[in-house]
Amino acid sequence: MDLKQEKELVERARNDTEAFGELYDRYYPKIFGYVLRRTAGIEIAQDITSEVFLKALKNLGQFRWRGFPFSSWLYRIATNEIADYFRNNKGETFCLKEVFNSISISNPSAETELLEAEAQLKKHKDFLLLHENISNLSVKYQEMITLRFFEGKQIKEIGEILGKREGTIKSLLHRGLKKLRELVE
Repeated sequence: MDLKQEKELVERARNDTEAFGELYDRYYPKIFGYVLRRTAGIEIAQDITSEVFLKALKNLGQFRWRGFPFSSWLYRIATNEIADYFRNNKGETFCLKEVFNSISISNPSAETELLEAEAQLKKHKDFLLLHENISNLSVKYQEMITLRFFEGKQIKEIGEILGKREGTIKSLLHRGLKKLRELVE
C-alpha cells in the first residue's frame, strides 16, 4: 500500500471502524513485534500493543500527515507506552519461559522437528543474550537500536517517531552501537 492509499484509508478510518480494522490488521504484527523486542514479554507486549491501538483509535482525529507512513505515528505511541510501562514497573524482571512455549513445529518428522526446535532454541538464546545486552543500555539507545535494526526504520522516520533531528538520531545510534559492542565483548 502506498502513502496515498494509506492516507485515504486513514481518512476513512476517522469515521469507519471497519477501515480502522484494516489499519489494525495491517500494523498489529509490526507494532507487536516492536513492543515484544523492547519488553521481551509476550503478555506485556500484548497489553501494550492493545493500548497503542486503543489510543490510536481514540486520537485518530488528531493525527496529521507529515509525509511519513501511518505506522510512524503508531511506533511513536508504542515508544511512549513502553516508556510508561518501564517507568511504572521499575525493577521488574521478565520471565521469558513463555517464549519457549510459543515455539511452533510444523513438520511431522521427529528428526526434522528436533532440528527445527534446536534452531528455534538457538535463535531464542541469541535473542535473549542480545536483549539482555540491549536492555543494559539507556532507554534512548534501546529505542534507536530497536527501531533501526529490528524494525528496519530509516533515520528520517526514526526522527519523526521520536521527535528528534536526523543528526541526533545518527549520533545516538553510533554511540548506542559502540556501547552495545563494549557490552557484548
